[in-house]
Amino acid sequence: MSSNPRIELRKLTKVFNSGGADLRVLTEVDLQIAAEESVAILGPSGSGKSTLLALIAGLDKPTSGEILVDGKSLYGLTESDLALLRRHKIGFVFQSFQLLPNMTALENVQLPLELLADPLARDRAAELLDLVGLADRGHHYPTQLSGGEQQRVALARAFAPSPAILLADEPTGNLDRRTGRTVLDLIASLRQRFGTTLVLVTHDSAAAQLADRRLALEDGRLVPATSQTDGFLTPSG
Repeated sequence: MSSNPRIELRKLTKVFNSGGADLRVLTEVDLQIAAEESVAILGPSGSGKSTLLALIAGLDKPTSGEILVDGKSLYGLTESDLALLRRHKIGFVFQSFQLLPNMTALENVQLPLELLADPLARDRAAELLDLVGLADRGHHYPTQLSGGEQQRVALARAFAPSPAILLADEPTGNLDRRTGRTVLDLIASLRQRFGTTLVLVTHDSAAAQLADRRLALEDGRLVPATSQTDGFLTPSG
């Protein structure tokens, strides 16, 4: 592992209060992810996968432990600093696409570039739509697109600012197997094109095969993922 990981988690712990009782979701998670590496984290719903992504993105705060991005700790950063970090360095892809319904496909991709004051935002957005095979669909609104097309627009939007990190939360969860395969292939090709570090969380062992390294969340801890059982990669003990 590189001495300068792109993402580093140190003893990361997250505890929620539920009905007056503490619910421990993550327990002293240690992880290093190198620049341009791809890591899949497996586990069933409720295992803490999405919580882990939210912590890496600075959208939530850990109960204890530390998160570093490019050697810089997120601890103590203001909300404004965290927003700038996400805007410049982190792309997101969600299971539910999260496109803005009142914007066309082109406008959805263009938005993060406009936030960065890119003078070529429209041209670059059009180029990205072409890369995901939707050059002729830019004028359509999300409701006029299929689920697979919406996810491809979401991918183009996520890669628009050439992010150092892509966080993907069940990106094929709402898609059929064939469409999901197309989306995974696009993630792989775009990640290589832009030199992006990928953290993918999923319950789908097929999606996890996209990654260089596969881990599983078991009782709040990260362990190596091993053989496939009942559609999941079963963590080793």
